Amino acid sequence: MDTKHTEKPLPEPTWYDYVKLTRIHMFPTGNDLTYLPCVWGVAMAAYSENISFDAVKQYILPFVLGATIVHSAACVLSDICDVDFDRQVERTKLRPLVTGTISIARAWSMIATMLVPCLWLMTKTNRTAAALAAFGLFPLHAFYPLMKRWLAVPQVFLAGLTLNWGFVVGWVAVAESINLKVVAILMVGAICYSVVYDTIYACQDRKDDVKAGVKSAAVFFGSWVRPILMALAVAFISCLAWAGYMNDQGRPFYVVSVGFTCVFYVWLFSTWNDADSVDCAQKFKAHGTLGTIIALGMFLDLFF
Repeated sequence: MDTKHTEKPLPEPTWYDYVKLTRIHMFPTGNDLTYLPCVWGVAMAAYSENISFDAVKQYILPFVLGATIVHSAACVLSDICDVDFDRQVERTKLRPLVTGTISIARAWSMIATMLVPCLWLMTKTNRTAAALAAFGLFPLHAFYPLMKRWLAVPQVFLAGLTLNWGFVVGWVAVAESINLKVVAILMVGAICYSVVYDTIYACQDRKDDVKAGVKSAAVFFGSWVRPILMALAVAFISCLAWAGYMNDQGRPFYVVSVGFTCVFYVWLFSTWNDADSVDCAQKFKAHGTLGTIIALGMFLDLFF
């Protein structure tokens, strides 16, 4: 007698499966690279407008919270769009959507749920900053996962423009207007900074990305990845110092923010092994520390 083989249904996802989908279990890794540009914008705008730290510290927690939620929503959206790619990459093949632990429908529901507090937080700032924050959600973060299909160096849009858009929002939340020279220079530098760390991150998956047909700066730069990233790091340092000059920043900014950045990249490029996925992950995470020290130097200017 023939019997039909039926697959066992997958168990209901646990709360930790949802946490893994949003990457919150890795906090602050990834989240810090989203909220730190917001904090940079708050600090530099406060210095430009001669506003004390006590007057602007109220902005920090909402930006950290809002950017963290946005980052988590973007990770879920990225996993929805990339589920077929993720199946072919060793590092991502056990993610909840790939294994079917969480359904695509539930993932979309999560995104909708996370957008509610984001929209609420937008109402706590001025209209211009709220409009800029909304632009950050759509189209910037909305198109975030698709860039690896369209661009040879998707990191320019993925991390560069999208994750650093918070600098513009943070600035306008405090100053209510944009000093275009300072903001434009720092944004160009921040894009270079983000292409550096996101390309280092992408070096973990180069072999699998080639097989899966995923576009990546790590793949596109090939054997030139190190000298190109070194040049981008120099460009970031130059833009950071130039933006500080245009904003009339003080000595703490140059000693702490610019000085530490120089030391950081000397250390990074003298020790980084782009063929070692573990080292790539560590160097990527270290950029969160770099961004925090840069923010510290900016805020120290408000005290001295």
